Amino acid sequence: MAVNSGPRTPNPEPGLHVHAVAFRYPHFELAPTSFAAKPGEVVAVVGPNGSGKSTLLAVVSGRLKPLSGKVWLDGSDIHRFSLGERARLVGLARQEAPLLFSFDVQEFVRQGRHPHVGGRLFESPEDERWVEWAITQTDLASLAQRRVTEISGGEFQRAILARTLAQRPRLVLLDEPTAHLDIGYQIEMLRLLRRLAAAERFASVIVTHELNLAAEFADAILLLDAGRSLANGSAEQVLQAELLGRIFRTPVLVDRNPASGRPRITWAAARGPESG
Repeated sequence: MAVNSGPRTPNPEPGLHVHAVAFRYPHFELAPTSFAAKPGEVVAVVGPNGSGKSTLLAVVSGRLKPLSGKVWLDGSDIHRFSLGERARLVGLARQEAPLLFSFDVQEFVRQGRHPHVGGRLFESPEDERWVEWAITQTDLASLAQRRVTEISGGEFQRAILARTLAQRPRLVLLDEPTAHLDIGYQIEMLRLLRRLAAAERFASVIVTHELNLAAEFADAILLLDAGRSLANGSAEQVLQAELLGRIFRTPVLVDRNPASGRPRITWAAARGPESG
C-alpha cells in the first residue's frame, strides 16, 4: 500500500529506519538512538529492566512522539501517518492484559482486520481470506473454534502474532513475545517470526530479555542501558562478555553454541559458601 503522508527521506529505502530518536519522561530520558530493520529482518532490542526498551518501542510504533529524531517506514515519517494508516501499516503485539471477553481464536485473530474494515459493518471476503491465512501460518487451524481462555500460553502468543499478521502490516513490533513460555514455545515463536518476516518481507523488532534467543534468531541486536544505546550490530559485535557483565552486574561467559556457532551467554555468578 502506498503512503504519501508527511515528508520523505531524500533517498527512501524500504523497511524501518530510526534516526536519533529521543524521548523524556519526568524521571527517565531516552538518549538519541538509531537503528534500522530491512524488509525480512528481525532486530532484537535487549537490555536490563528500566533501560528504555519499551519506551523505544512506543516511539517506533508512533504511539509516543519523539522530542527529536525521525522514524521512517518505507521512506515516510511514521509520526505523520493518520491513525488509520498507522493501524494498517504497523502491527504492535504485546502481552495481553486479562481478557474481558472470551473470544474464540478465529474471532480474536479477526480483530486484526479492524483497521481495514473502515465504515463497513462486516468483514469482506478479502478480510476473511487474510484471517484464514494468518491462522494457517501460525498453525492454529485446529484451535480456531476454541476460546482464547482455554488454550495454552504458547498457543495464545501464536494467536496474538496471528492477529497482528492478519493486519498485513509492513512493520511488526513485539514486546516480550516469549515471556512466561517454556523453551520449546520460545524457539517455536521466534522460528515462526523469522520464517514469516522473510516470506512476507516485513521488518520486525522484538523487545526481549532472552539474550541467547536474540543471538540465535535476530539479524541485528540493539543493546540499551539506562536510556543509552551502548551497541548496535550483529550478535558477535554486541554480545561481549565485559559489556554484558557490566550492565547486568554479574560476570558472564560468552562462547559459541556448538550446534549453531552463534554466541552463547552463560551467567558465571560466584556460588555461595558450600554448606557443611
